[in-house]
Amino acid sequence: MSGLKQELGLAQGVGLLSTSLLGTGVFAVPALAALVAGGDSLWAWPILIILVFPIAIVFAILGRHFPSAGGVAHFVDMAFGPRLARVTGWLFLSVIPVGLPAALHIATGFGQALFGWHDSQLLLAEIGTLAIIWWLGSRGASSSANLQTLVAVLIVALIAAIWWFGDIAVREIPFPPIMQIAPAHLFSALSVMFWCFVGLEAFAHLAAEFKNPERDFPRALMIGLLLAGAVYWACTVVVLHFNAFNSELAAAASLPTIVVQLFGVKALWVACVIGYLACFASLNIYIQSFARLVWTQAQSKPESTLSRLSKRQLPVNALNAVLGCCMVSALAIFWLDINLDALIVYANGIFILIYLLCMLAGCRLLKGRYKALAVIGALLCLLLLAMVGWKSLYAIVMLGVFWLFLPKRSGA
Repeated sequence: MSGLKQELGLAQGVGLLSTSLLGTGVFAVPALAALVAGGDSLWAWPILIILVFPIAIVFAILGRHFPSAGGVAHFVDMAFGPRLARVTGWLFLSVIPVGLPAALHIATGFGQALFGWHDSQLLLAEIGTLAIIWWLGSRGASSSANLQTLVAVLIVALIAAIWWFGDIAVREIPFPPIMQIAPAHLFSALSVMFWCFVGLEAFAHLAAEFKNPERDFPRALMIGLLLAGAVYWACTVVVLHFNAFNSELAAAASLPTIVVQLFGVKALWVACVIGYLACFASLNIYIQSFARLVWTQAQSKPESTLSRLSKRQLPVNALNAVLGCCMVSALAIFWLDINLDALIVYANGIFILIYLLCMLAGCRLLKGRYKALAVIGALLCLLLLAMVGWKSLYAIVMLGVFWLFLPKRSGA
């Protein structure tokens, strides 16, 4: 028994995962994919979903049979023991100083577009965003799920409105013939688009909080994956239809530009609010997941305040620690004026490595066709590491550092 309150249903799970996958990507990635692959990107989305499916199914099956707030670290623990599990947990937590402040900056950037905020105003907006995440986290997973389900509905409604008022018809979508697809373009698009499906590892930490994890967790994961893929494909159609992509236009500005074109300048606030909420949803699920991981890692020391739950059966102390790290990182990056773009690319390799560790755990824990899918998923993760190239060395070095320097525990 995890000790956490089990309160999530299927619809809430779908809302959590779909908004986690959409996040900042729904505004930027369709334009980036169209820029590198043109019409070929319409085929790239279904191909990517097919490629991601083995990984998603392994996550779903592991979450169904071994639900735990420890997520991937728990699966690795069962397959390879506590030492590698601790390394996996710390590898995931090592994203906090870089990835979360960057996502905060992207989210509050919509405030800059709408209100002209700069510098200290953006910093205050980041702090306010963290405060809202704390409030949601102190109320329970169902509060986050309800809000993020609403965000998913708003995103789908925005894309549907653009399709309707933009007179986009499915039969008129210019699908290029399969035989004319340029492999180089397709490969470039896939390498850009994969990052839209980073989020499965965060969702795994919430498996133990489903009312019926064996039934609803895998269903929520697969439905959320398909929903996010459909929204990304629909956004790509919109971007291509309005030709809202070029090297001079910021990728994240593509959908707001289309909204202004269709509905006027006064509608810009709609796109910015939904864009902020999409970023917020992704931030929220990651921070809540980090808190649950910290709580599970602290279980070996019952006297630690991080191992305690609140009266609502929530890891509030762990959440406070994670948010404190985010606050310190955001302030340091602001005062030091650090450019995060390059560091984010290095951090992406960590997510692929975590996926790889999960697939290897699946190879050890699962049997039959699910074990075969885990093998396929592991090979796909190795391919993705190769695609990242030498920048994946950052993740590999971090793995080695944690393995060598994390203090050993008895029995680990």
